[in-house]
Amino acid sequence: MGCHLIDIPFKALGLKYPTDVECSVGTIFTKMWSPDYYPEGCPSSSSVSIHFDATDINPSPIQMTWSDGGIKPFHPDLLPADVSIESNGVIMIGDKGVITCDAYGEDPKLYRVGEPVLEGKSERVNEPEFGHQRKWVDACKAGFNSPEHLALTSSFDYSGPLTETVLMGNIAIRSYMLREQVEGSRNPSFIGRKKLLWDGNKMQIKNLEAANQFVTRNYRAGWELT
Repeated sequence: MGCHLIDIPFKALGLKYPTDVECSVGTIFTKMWSPDYYPEGCPSSSSVSIHFDATDINPSPIQMTWSDGGIKPFHPDLLPADVSIESNGVIMIGDKGVITCDAYGEDPKLYRVGEPVLEGKSERVNEPEFGHQRKWVDACKAGFNSPEHLALTSSFDYSGPLTETVLMGNIAIRSYMLREQVEGSRNPSFIGRKKLLWDGNKMQIKNLEAANQFVTRNYRAGWELT
């Protein structure tokens, strides 16, 4: 669901590449005092914090927080206490109000102190069969910055940084389980449990080389990316 939820603040605030990511994950104990170690699998729950620089639309740096596995955010001050926070949705917190919506941006609401709640309206667009695939092909043929390209709602220049943001959370979670044995100690050192600094242009983690193994892969001959 990451892309379907993160797409909403990404588009509304004009976000680009993230600058850093940090996470915390749930721990499972099947034995006394010894947490289970499953580096290949997903954790039972996680909370991820990602930062972005200011954009043309939003003049202030932004923090995005993702949570899953039953972890829900607390009520921000500007959201009325009797408003239920659902398990699948988005909360955008500003200085003067809060916007909430469900997945895919449905059922948007604006809450402001002392003001009535504003409920947004959305309209469904009925595309012909294979309509959005056809638009994508037409944009590829017309080229970058063509009217066909600019009319797309999720072209590569938009969806690339968006997808990298989702994957940054996965990199943080996988790095969280990286460990090295320390000489003279029976307990390993978890080297990835820190804020990871991201260089979007170079596509690499700047402060933990071991985390870069999760950024890309070794491709088979004939299948390399150029």
